[in-house]
Amino acid sequence: MPQITVDYSAPLDRRGFALALHPIVVETVDAQLDACKTRFREVEELVVGDGATDDVIVHVEIALLLGRTDAAKAKLSQAVLDLLPRYLKATENVRLSVEVRDLESSYRKR
Repeated sequence: MPQITVDYSAPLDRRGFALALHPIVVETVDAQLDACKTRFREVEELVVGDGATDDVIVHVEIALLLGRTDAAKAKLSQAVLDLLPRYLKATENVRLSVEVRDLESSYRKR
């Protein structure tokens, strides 16, 4: 925990983003740095709206153990949105989104 997943179709400095993101997560929602795990999934095909533009996306999902307030999760979402543009190699038609959510009670790790 935290489990971080980044779906992206925009050129992205993945390692740089993850290394900058982890301390923000730690500071914002009181997590442990060595518990932060980020995986990246490249989106091969994407259609936005009517497909008239060549938009690209980056969507970050951060799943946390129960106990963080909605305000803390919203603060983290905004911090991630503010961080992302620094690690993007594209600036045109980029759509960014972030979701911070609670892990299910069935979550286990080893």
